[in-house]
Amino acid sequence: MSAGLIVLISELAKRGGWMSALLATLPLTSLLAIVWLYVDTRDTQKIAALSIDIFWLVLPSLSFFIALPWLLRMRMNFWLSLAISLAIMFACYLLMMALLKKIGVNP
Repeated sequence: MSAGLIVLISELAKRGGWMSALLATLPLTSLLAIVWLYVDTRDTQKIAALSIDIFWLVLPSLSFFIALPWLLRMRMNFWLSLAISLAIMFACYLLMMALLKKIGVNP
């Protein structure tokens, strides 16, 4: 199913339009984790905690989607742009974790 979805998104992206972006933004991994956690534990408090943790950690991941197109539009090599964007995202994760710890949120 995952491979099929990736192929579908890639094919739609080749044709342009927003449908590929819409499909790519679906939080499928998070949804699957939440469903399996519920099936395994029936513990809605754990699901609520996981959902909040996912929320906090989605925020720094958005830096990737800001940096990558900017670097590519600056005509930087794709692989270098990808590496820099991932490094920026990782740095934002570290910053977010430090900030959350400082304000008493413990994801």
